Amino acid sequence: MDHFNSVTPKLKFTLEKEADRKISFLDISISTEPKKLSIYIYRKPTYTDIIIPNDSCHPKGHKLAAIRYFYNMMNTYQLPSENLKKENNIIQQILHNNGYDTSTAKNLHAKMKEEKENKV
Repeated sequence: MDHFNSVTPKLKFTLEKEADRKISFLDISISTEPKKLSIYIYRKPTYTDIIIPNDSCHPKGHKLAAIRYFYNMMNTYQLPSENLKKENNIIQQILHNNGYDTSTAKNLHAKMKEEKENKV
């Protein structure tokens, strides 16, 4: 019993400080601007834009999962319009780099919006 307790990992908490009027938490970055806060999608510096390539033998649902994730994240946060456009361009670039037709992604995004509106 003592051996189990001695190898239990200890949690360490850290305090993130604002740098350059910006702080990142989970998958968002919040920057302070005069009289407002601006929200961006945050990606670690080690982030790569690799997802399941379009020409792989994975099921279509697995391939579309990453695309759904990107669009869901983009639509979940109240991004300012310029950040929304920037994020959409990043998604399009990721899809292009992995061999996806961007019209397929746009159709999926429209379908997701329609599903969300029908739920409400």
